[in-house]
Amino acid sequence: MTATREELAAIMAPVKHVLLDFDGPVCSVFAGLPAAEVARRMAEELTGPEGPPPGHDLTDPFAMLLRIAEERPELVPAADDALARLEVEAVASARPTDGALEFLEACAATGRRVSIVSNNATVAIEHYVEAHGFGRLVSGMTGRVRCRPESMKPSPELLRATLRRMRADPGDGIFIGDAVRDVEAAKAAGGIEAIGFANKAGKAELLANAGAVAVVSAMASLAYAQGESC
Repeated sequence: MTATREELAAIMAPVKHVLLDFDGPVCSVFAGLPAAEVARRMAEELTGPEGPPPGHDLTDPFAMLLRIAEERPELVPAADDALARLEVEAVASARPTDGALEFLEACAATGRRVSIVSNNATVAIEHYVEAHGFGRLVSGMTGRVRCRPESMKPSPELLRATLRRMRADPGDGIFIGDAVRDVEAAKAAGGIEAIGFANKAGKAELLANAGAVAVVSAMASLAYAQGESC
């Protein structure tokens, strides 16, 4: 089900702008500090006289943030800031994705601009990029809008904002992500095509069914598939 090198080369040939998800294609953000622990600590920090926050029993901190926005919107600033701090802590022990550096270097070598677009906090992305020396390979970073969890994918808001900043047309770009919500956001952002990164068993079919133009199981595949400079 994964795309061949020739198929990927044909897809990448017209691409000038690469929009890249963070958690998955670049690194495993919560490899050292699990998401469930982040959610537990987030709920603990937000527990007050009125009790624990909405979604305190969830193991997904992003789902908790959305639940808080729905039921206790006055808590959103504190919740978003708490999550961002924990994300910064998490990226210090994040596991780099095999082939991610090679992919970024291939984009640079072929004249393609890369911008990271993620539901993670921008400050966490910046910490990771700086720590790993990726700054020369990344032209911009767009994380969720503070205090607006509804900006997170599958909303197209972050992708649209990135396209505007890059002064790019959707047809000149590609979005690479590892979740169905990434493919859905790409489609909603004016028809930008998406490549699915199936980094876990069972993801390939889900990403393909969501409408990914291609699916890969290794970021190195996308590095090797890139042709001559745009």
